[in-house]
This record gives sequence, C-alpha cells and structure tokens, in this order.
Amino acid sequence: MTQQLFHLSPTDYIFPPCHFALKEPDGLLAIGGCLNTLRLKKAYQQGIFPWFNEREPIMWWSPSERGILALEDFHIGRTLKKAKNRLNPRVTINHAFEQVISQCRTQRLNEEGTWINKSMLKAYCQAHKEGFAHSLEVWVDNQLVGGLYGIMVSGVFCGESMFHNLPNTSKLAMWALVNWLKKHNAHFIDCQLDNPYLSSMGAKVIPREEFLTKLKEASDYHPASTMWLPQDIGAIYD
Repeated sequence: MTQQLFHLSPTDYIFPPCHFALKEPDGLLAIGGCLNTLRLKKAYQQGIFPWFNEREPIMWWSPSERGILALEDFHIGRTLKKAKNRLNPRVTINHAFEQVISQCRTQRLNEEGTWINKSMLKAYCQAHKEGFAHSLEVWVDNQLVGGLYGIMVSGVFCGESMFHNLPNTSKLAMWALVNWLKKHNAHFIDCQLDNPYLSSMGAKVIPREEFLTKLKEASDYHPASTMWLPQDIGAIYD
C-alpha cells in the first residue's frame, strides 16, 4: 500500500484514509488544518488523533498498531485494591475538566515534556463544553488527587491522558472509568499508543485494520442521556 503524507486544508475537514499513513514515523497521516471541534470529532470517528509539540505544525496520526483496553481485560491487582480501601476515594464525572487536563499537562511538563500544548488545551476544553470530551476525577478528603480525560464520539472512549498526585490514583480513575463504561454497555477504551503503564492494567496492541473494524462496529452506539452529566458516581468499585 502506498504511503503518503497529506496537507490538510484549513477550510474543510476531510481526512484521507488511514491506510495512507507513513511507516516512518509510524502512523503519521497528515499535517496542518486546525483544531476546530468539528474536525476533532471527525478525526476520532475515523480513528485519527492529533499529537504534536509546541511550535510544531498540527500532526494527525493513525499508527499501524493501536493500543486498546478491552473492558473485561482490566487488571485489578492487590495493590490497587489496597489503595482503594485505604484512600476510600470519591469519584466524579465532568466536575473539574479544566483542572484535570491542566494537571495532566503540568505532570508531563515536569517529567518528560508534553503534547498538551496551549492550542490542544484550548481545543479540548472547547470539546468538553460541546459535550464530547469528558473527565473523571478522584478525590480524597475533598482534594483532587487523580483523574483522566478523553473523547467519546461512539461506543469507544478515546483516552487522552491521566495524572496522579497520590500513588495509584490514576489507576483508580481508570478502574472507575472501566466500570462506568461497562455499566453503559460501551465497547472499549482506545489507548492510542502502548506503554508499560497501560499494559500493566491489561491494555494490548492490535493492528490498525482490526482497530478500525472495531471502531466501525461501535459507531452505532448511543449513550444514555445521563451518562456524562456532571455527577458523583458512588459505589463505582463494587
């Protein structure tokens, strides 16, 4: 299959088919365009996501191998159970989206740098206001200690980033998300890229073609109207 790098128009939101993505760097499909929320929504619907650093052009990716977490594969280890019992966390949905994405940005800036640049921050906050970017928050003693955010435009939750201020609190956020998605009969979590941290929770890698098939199967999913309303989700770990 021919690989080709596409330059996106700033005025239309058409993406090329994912099979054109480059082999090196793996998955780079297009550059340019903008981070308008309609473009973002169309990208995620087609298995494409933006990923670029400050002072770089917008880059759009569809890697040849995709990290996913099947809900039934989530690994709940002994350490995580102990953390849940010790911390007795309160979990909320969409109570503090801007805090969560800012904490994710800050944590990565302090550790290894981040793709959550200022334009990405602005775009995802707007996507949250429009109802398709969501956060899940973990609180201990009324302090935000962990959380994650992502995009959901079908039956797939596309995880973007997570953070923790106490040990295991990002994993507690993921555990709560898995149970929430199970409760609402969602399909799976798109982890985008694989890493040891995600693998430790049960994520696996599948070929792009298989991922796109699964994404298409999830496209008819319609969440309950209450699924992403701001709310406390008590007893989510039961």
